[in-house]
Amino acid sequence: MPQGKNENVLVGFDTADDAGVYRLSAKLALVQTVDFFTPIVDDPFTFGEIAAANSLSDVYAMGGKPLSALSIVAFPAKGDIEVLEQILQGGFAKMQEAGCAVLGGHSIADEEIKFGFAVTGTIDPARVLTNAGARPGDALILTKRLGTGVISTALKKGKAMEKSVAAAIESMRTLNRQTCEVTTRFSEENSNAVHAATDVTGFGLLGHAREMALASKVTIEIDHRKVKVLPGALEAIRQGFLPGGLKNNREFASCSVSVAANVPPEIETLLYDPQTSGGLLISVAAASAPSLESALRAAKIPAAIIGQVTKRGEHPIIVV
Repeated sequence: MPQGKNENVLVGFDTADDAGVYRLSAKLALVQTVDFFTPIVDDPFTFGEIAAANSLSDVYAMGGKPLSALSIVAFPAKGDIEVLEQILQGGFAKMQEAGCAVLGGHSIADEEIKFGFAVTGTIDPARVLTNAGARPGDALILTKRLGTGVISTALKKGKAMEKSVAAAIESMRTLNRQTCEVTTRFSEENSNAVHAATDVTGFGLLGHAREMALASKVTIEIDHRKVKVLPGALEAIRQGFLPGGLKNNREFASCSVSVAANVPPEIETLLYDPQTSGGLLISVAAASAPSLESALRAAKIPAAIIGQVTKRGEHPIIVV
């Protein structure tokens, strides 16, 4: 789809980035994004929290600060209004935690519940983090564990382990705000060592890494042994609890991925798992990566160096 020319559009949809960025002045730009989806947990308040955290994530991935939001609701005309109230309360509570003002919203009647937000944030145009800045020689840090998609699917079938569900919910309801704050502060204090970032959500780790690799014109190499996994996620895969999005992600991205023979099949599958409110994938100068990893862990963020960026090769993504 053609994008009209506008010199103030700093980030549009041409590189499949997390959010759009529109410059208002030399020192101020807007970050804008929208996200909503169907329930992935049983508790409506928790669903509202997760939907809000997921909607905010794109702003944090760009290095921005959320400012305001509008809610988006689809709900059955004859549905239980108390359920809707709890969803809204959960979403608004998470927005309040983020310091993001909810200004209103829009609702429609729909037999399938859907909820999310359109979020507007602010950023210094000189500080925008995109998915197009990864450089050969960078290291890659992932800030949350993988597995929310397969665990949510097992939950819907009534087969998820209690500890798996608890860990997945805690991960999904956790804002990426602190990750953003630690990362941007670290970059400012270390000669702009952070070069690119994206949040890992519906396209899975490999799908979003592919977008970064293509936008940056590099190859991304992921070490499967370094990727952190939510408890019970691999067992859910072995039992066949695969969300439809995982299969779509594999079908779409696998032609761009080279997987080493020693990578276990369930790990390869996990790398395609669609995440909800997933972590940030950060491309940082290799010499600075251990220090950033330590700073994130000191903030109780489960960050791990999971790979590196190399010159563009035959495949955008290599899994070793």
